[in-house]
Amino acid sequence: MHELSICASIADIATRHAVGRPVGVINVRVGQLRQIVPDTLVYCWGLLCEETSLAGSRIIVETVPARIRCRSCERTADVGDLPVFACAGCGGIDVEVVAGEEFLITSLELADTGTDAGAGAETETAATARAGAETETAATAGAGAETETGAGAATRTEAGG
Repeated sequence: MHELSICASIADIATRHAVGRPVGVINVRVGQLRQIVPDTLVYCWGLLCEETSLAGSRIIVETVPARIRCRSCERTADVGDLPVFACAGCGGIDVEVVAGEEFLITSLELADTGTDAGAGAETETAATARAGAETETAATAGAGAETETGAGAATRTEAGG
């Protein structure tokens, strides 16, 4: 269950970017090939943040399906639930992964503290990073995660605390 250590990193990043402001929502994008279970990430967030400044925040995890592009015929296709890295069109195995390796925080929604001129929530776009760099990710959890399929075949998992 490496999701717990991932949540710890996410909490650190979210806290640093919030600069003392309350965090409402943390939006995370996770590729299918990242070996991260969205529901487990949401659950671990609830355990980790229960009695911290991030308590009550919620996470929305967008799961990006893995896609490959064949270098021979240029066909692009999803690899499916059991990834097969061969072209469905020509059968070639000279393919490259074009999606599904993402792991980043796409945004933080910070609660209005009453000191800013604007009303409602403020959204701060976090820096994004690929594997090997500091990964900007965040999550929260509560009882019962909700999963929905969104545009572009991405899956969203969210929970509130």
